Amino acid sequence: MISYKPFQKLLIDREIKKQDLLRMTGISSATMAKLNTNEYVSLEVIDKLCAVLGCQPGDLLEHVTE
Repeated sequence: MISYKPFQKLLIDREIKKQDLLRMTGISSATMAKLNTNEYVSLEVIDKLCAVLGCQPGDLLEHVTE
């Protein structure tokens, strides 16, 4: 399973509010909800997040064994 827990931690560490990130990236609130519940998001979304946050995909997600 893919977990976006590292993404959540990154936002907390950088003190970035989710609403601010939505404006900076142009992603929808529905997509943000998917990130919060570890649902599938496209690589395009991951790419936008990496570009705005200045990070790599591995900084946003991790694979966890179920």
